Amino acid sequence: MSGDLFASAATERLARRAPLADRLRPTRLDDVVGQEHLLGPGRPLRRLIEADRLSSVVLWGPPGTGKTSLARLIARVTAQEFAELSAVNASVKDVRELVASAKARLGERDVGTILFLDEVHRFNKAQQDALLPSVESGLLILIGATTENPYFEVNAPLLSRSTLFRLEPLGPEALRRLLERGLDVEGVEADDEALDLLVDRAAGDGRHALTSLEVAAALAAGRAADQAAEQAADQVHDGAGTRVVLADAEAALGTKALRYGRDAHYDVISAFIKSIRGSDPDAGLYWLARMLDVGEDARFIARRLVILASEDVGMADPMGLVVADAAARAVEFVGLPEAKLNLAQAVVHLATAPKSNRVTAALGAAEGDARAAGTGEVPMHLRDAHYRGAAKLGHGEGYDYPHDHPEGWVEQRHRPPEVDGRRYYDPSTHGFEQEVAERMRSTHLSEQGPEQGRVEEDADDG
Repeated sequence: MSGDLFASAATERLARRAPLADRLRPTRLDDVVGQEHLLGPGRPLRRLIEADRLSSVVLWGPPGTGKTSLARLIARVTAQEFAELSAVNASVKDVRELVASAKARLGERDVGTILFLDEVHRFNKAQQDALLPSVESGLLILIGATTENPYFEVNAPLLSRSTLFRLEPLGPEALRRLLERGLDVEGVEADDEALDLLVDRAAGDGRHALTSLEVAAALAAGRAADQAAEQAADQVHDGAGTRVVLADAEAALGTKALRYGRDAHYDVISAFIKSIRGSDPDAGLYWLARMLDVGEDARFIARRLVILASEDVGMADPMGLVVADAAARAVEFVGLPEAKLNLAQAVVHLATAPKSNRVTAALGAAEGDARAAGTGEVPMHLRDAHYRGAAKLGHGEGYDYPHDHPEGWVEQRHRPPEVDGRRYYDPSTHGFEQEVAERMRSTHLSEQGPEQGRVEEDADDG
């Protein structure tokens, strides 16, 4: 009897000392924060859990998204025996002993077994193979949790016998609700700007958010106790009225909160574009790091680089657009944080590339003429002559096919008469564009004066 009392007391003390994230693990499905696509009303995983009809599943998602919490929640509601192993330290022998116990349990009491296997991707092939027959026969219902892509890390036969559920990073609203629950448990309050910083730096990881809050609350309580001691040497501070401020959150995270509201969003991206346009790679990298550090959308940054590649580099370095586009694709394919390297490479390439806005200027001038008064009729020799009856209408008559000439070029008119003499694109002498200018001179494309149809170079970054 005394042994039970001691065990109960030890369990209670451990619970009090447990990290905040453990103390806040949900005990009901409605307590789960986030993952509405799986656990919302009528959603598949919720139905299976509520009906206690769960088959083998693999929970795949980033750290702190609730994989272990979900497994522990299932353990509370299931009528089956719940066992837990960690793939980090479990062996094939452990798996075989578990299988033997599951067989005995099923035969003696007609009770099935659910196995929660954390870090399932850490199980090697031999360990997974030892597990497979029991999962295949239904003797064990597997709940595997992994942060790695299971298609790469879990044996195909085992994965094919499991339902894959993907958990998403917690959104800002979900993280905020989680932190507010943490404040209640810790018995403290917090300023909005402190919570905003904790939410922003958690990057969708609920455990990280709660751990940071726990540290910030401890710092706030210590500060409050010191203040109380100064006011009254004989007064004992019990933590009541403790408030987490921005400085506490900054200290807990080991970082300063960078102000980045709506105005800063536009100011920083403007500085970023102008630094690259100004051929300053170090400044471009600084503003890139600044944006990424405060959580700016990497896809937005990539889009701006793709635009800049044509707007400010243009034909002076045509590869700039290829590099910028590759960085944008890397953001989608690789994702952060690794894609930061691809964005940084694009910044350095574009900043150090020769610059030209002649494509931008040429398009602006052409758009002006396209909107101006005039019929804009396509000359007869340029009209489509492929369909029946087109020749009778005179379509294509007089068209001279450039490939019939040794130079691959022949002089002929390609615009309506009212804009025939206008000049839009006038290549600069920068980088590859100088070579373009030479080719244009050799084909007589630059005989019109460079001032015709041109607009002033525009330094606005849009």
